[in-house]
Amino acid sequence: MDIAEGWNMYLDIHNLKNMHFNVSQISRRLDLSRTTVYKYLSMSPEEMEQHLARQKRRTKKLDKHRDLIKSWLMQYPDMTSAQVLDWLQEKKIDGGVSEGTVRNYVKQIREECDIPQIKCVRQYESVDELPAGQQMQMDFGQITLCSHTGRMVSLYFATFVLAHSRYKYTEWLDRPFTTRDLINVHENAFEYYGGMPKEIVYDQDHLILVSENGGDLLLTQEFAAYQKTRKFKIYMCRKADPESKGKVENVVKYVKRNFAKNRTFHNLEKLNEDCWAWLERTGNGKLHNTTKKIPAEVFALEKQHLIPVAHKINISTTKIITRVIRKDNTIIYQGNRYALPLGSYAPERKVIVKENEGILIISNEDNEQEIISYPICLEKGRLLKNSDCRREKNRGIEAYLQEVLHILNDSLEANKFLSLVREEKPRYIRDQLKIIKDHSTGKSPELIQKALNYCLQNKLYGATDFVDALNHFKGSHNPVEPKRSIENNVQPLHEIDRSIFKTQVEIRDMNIYIKELRGVRDCQQNLSNLKTI
Repeated sequence: MDIAEGWNMYLDIHNLKNMHFNVSQISRRLDLSRTTVYKYLSMSPEEMEQHLARQKRRTKKLDKHRDLIKSWLMQYPDMTSAQVLDWLQEKKIDGGVSEGTVRNYVKQIREECDIPQIKCVRQYESVDELPAGQQMQMDFGQITLCSHTGRMVSLYFATFVLAHSRYKYTEWLDRPFTTRDLINVHENAFEYYGGMPKEIVYDQDHLILVSENGGDLLLTQEFAAYQKTRKFKIYMCRKADPESKGKVENVVKYVKRNFAKNRTFHNLEKLNEDCWAWLERTGNGKLHNTTKKIPAEVFALEKQHLIPVAHKINISTTKIITRVIRKDNTIIYQGNRYALPLGSYAPERKVIVKENEGILIISNEDNEQEIISYPICLEKGRLLKNSDCRREKNRGIEAYLQEVLHILNDSLEANKFLSLVREEKPRYIRDQLKIIKDHSTGKSPELIQKALNYCLQNKLYGATDFVDALNHFKGSHNPVEPKRSIENNVQPLHEIDRSIFKTQVEIRDMNIYIKELRGVRDCQQNLSNLKTI
């Protein structure tokens, strides 16, 4: 910035301030940052003059590379400031400057040396209108909405549009789409349209395409089987070329901005119902800006040209994936650790993980028998663990009962007691058996039998009651050590006559002490009388 430009900017800022513009308005009007506006508003004319003088004398870090940067810009006019910085770093001569410094320096060189930046502008050609029933375009979209509980929720949708009539269909999910979801959405769209077109246009999505393979498209296994069943033609857009399906790209923006924006999310069913009502009312019911026709009216004619769909293909969309069990008996799912029962780990052992209405179900890979389940955690980095993870799950209840019954000496009372415990606490029978087993191991049969009898007589059918009974009878049957006689305990320092230990003390009659006390009381009474005289 030269002196003339500096003074012009300074005067413009102060003139606008005198006209009662605030800092934000001045910033927008002069295309300056608010920091710059504050800086020049605080300067007097004398300070501004000194500032410009310092600016004129100040050297910049990139001045020593000016000729090199200028040569790059002249040889490659379309070169960006980011590329200039990268080349400087590659030659290790950037001096630690920031991207903003390089950007401002490149801009200054372009202005001083008149080197405008050349930008390659892509030329587009309008596409002829396709015949009815010829083509449909499909794409995905995503948006974050606030739920009725105040939590932000990521929502995903797939949308279709018929190229001729611009008739649209949209369906929402509260999780990312899978290939099975995509197939089901296709079937729902065909049902909505009452048929299917000859050709469908897609972007290169991993749910559909594995590789272009030089024009011989390699589709994912599930989608390839579906396409073979329905026999529609696939037109795949080239990589990084979304403009080739511009009709559906516009529909994605239309759904986001006109329908979804600022909407409160309650549940998936209501969102889909509201969206289909919006399509009927607005998306397909209002005049299209390009065709100047109402999509619903044009679709009434196009529907006759669609290929009839004989039956609907229903595919289970339950999200099923596998996870390897880690050495600490946990699995990783969506950034959280979910604990499995002890003993679940084995080298390379996997489990099946399913999501069902907000519940994560972990099952055996072989027979899909459920091992444990958790509510899905929406946070990250959490360890989720419950009491099941400390249970012995590698055996059935019946086998566990027989083991505990054997520890309790296989008695009729033990069998009856365990049956009543199972009847009283069926949900916690495994925990109850574990407590009984842990506290009964190593106890004598007599002690166990007394505890069983006590619990049955008093109708106490719980593991903790049984343990309390065990502790009670164990304490009452501890043998009390006999008191050792002094004769056996005391060891005299010198040898003495041991007959002394057998000496008996004379015990006097109580009347002797009463008689003596009565005589003392009479003497005290006589003394008090003499003092009175």
